Amino acid sequence: MGILSSGRGIRPKRFDYEPRFYNPKKEEKIKQRMRVQRLSKAKRRSPAGIIYFLLLFAMATYVYVQLGG
Repeated sequence: MGILSSGRGIRPKRFDYEPRFYNPKKEEKIKQRMRVQRLSKAKRRSPAGIIYFLLLFAMATYVYVQLGG
């Protein structure tokens, strides 16, 4: 393995980004809005999963009864 290496170690690239216009109040408002949206999305669920389950269960029961089980 040492034969193929060039002798230099791989160094991480430097990240030197500073935002030009940082406003902590605005940033906090954005974070708060994102938290509220995430919480409200978690509460809303469509009933499609339950409907699919009930249809699949009904079909399985129908097939079981028709086969004489």
